[in-house]
Amino acid sequence: MALSASGAHAWTRSGGGIGPRGGTWSSSATGGCAGGSCSRSHSGTYVGPRGGVVTNSGQTSCAGGSCSHTGTTTGPYGGTVTRSSTFTR
Repeated sequence: MALSASGAHAWTRSGGGIGPRGGTWSSSATGGCAGGSCSRSHSGTYVGPRGGVVTNSGQTSCAGGSCSHTGTTTGPYGGTVTRSSTFTR
């Protein structure tokens, strides 16, 4: 996994690997804070040992003590799940 910061309050991350049965995964994320608000975006892909692909992505942002999150996951047969939530911290 690689981790770097491109600014005082910004960061990026990426990684990947091979599972015990030959499946592979990769993921990346970016985030940062400025002016009292923060955000994070991520995406990832998993390829199973039989070739099935699962992808996911999402975005979280927070400002003024309130945060919102949206995310999407797509399975190997094309089914998609979308989720969203709001919470206070």
